[in-house]
Amino acid sequence: MESSMTKIVGVRFRTAGKIYYFDPKNMMIKRGEHVIVETARGVEYGRVVTGTRDVPEDTVVQPLKPVLRVATAEDDEKVRRNRIREKDAFAICQEKIRKHKLEMKLIDVEYTFDNNKILFYFTADGRIDFRELVKDLASVFKTRIELRQIGVRDETKILGGIGSCGRPLCCHSYLSEFAPVSIKMAKEQNLSLNPSKISGVCGRLMCCLKNEEETYEYLNSRLPNNGDSVVTADGLKGEVQSVNVLRQTVKVLVESDDEKELREYPVSELKFKPRKKKERRKDKDNRQDKDRELAELEAMEKMEKKEGKSKLNED
Repeated sequence: MESSMTKIVGVRFRTAGKIYYFDPKNMMIKRGEHVIVETARGVEYGRVVTGTRDVPEDTVVQPLKPVLRVATAEDDEKVRRNRIREKDAFAICQEKIRKHKLEMKLIDVEYTFDNNKILFYFTADGRIDFRELVKDLASVFKTRIELRQIGVRDETKILGGIGSCGRPLCCHSYLSEFAPVSIKMAKEQNLSLNPSKISGVCGRLMCCLKNEEETYEYLNSRLPNNGDSVVTADGLKGEVQSVNVLRQTVKVLVESDDEKELREYPVSELKFKPRKKKERRKDKDNRQDKDRELAELEAMEKMEKKEGKSKLNED
């Protein structure tokens, strides 16, 4: 039985933010247009990233909230004025934080489109009693105030920057939600376990480790491990000295005419007994450094799990 279809538009409210789906009613809305929609936190202004189209009804969470209208020139001007007001609110909040001597770092300020609420995003080490700060801000702005504590990943997503690759940060430019990242991914890709080499601007493991995880898992599964015994296509027995994951080649120390020689073979020309993945042996001189690095990385992983999901998209 085929599921019935429903019309949707996909809308984002901030750069590289989560995509929310709305009912376009009878409007044909194009990608790139701005719309006024009803959300859980009130009337909002967003950018359409998926124009009006039909999708199976069971692929979206019903009921969909409606698109109220395509944004007008007046709506665009209101948003522009709100951006200016946000800068003023940021400066005022900074001053109030200093006044109350709170150990918190203000990251961003956001006015809702209808000016019904102002959201202040901040980072802090642990919990902060900001009740007096909220009262102070409410007396200044005469509207609802919400302070939202975010993690270092969300901070970097808001502020942006340039990664070690020389490109704008993935989280700020296109990555709408953070993917779980682990030390295992770095090991799988044979990267240095030095935290400074595999950490992003936020200080957590780089999100891009996730991008090639499946490819490396597949390629590594086709290769022998260092130290494994193999038989070459020309009938020679040898021991694996090193592997090139991307080229799928293996350097083998073979014995030919009573002499040992290092030769490189495509993995397809070798016979070997597949084994379960195992970590390469650590050099004794580097064992202490490696253990320290692993401890730091495991601490980073625990921090990521503790921070949990992004707080930017909560309504």
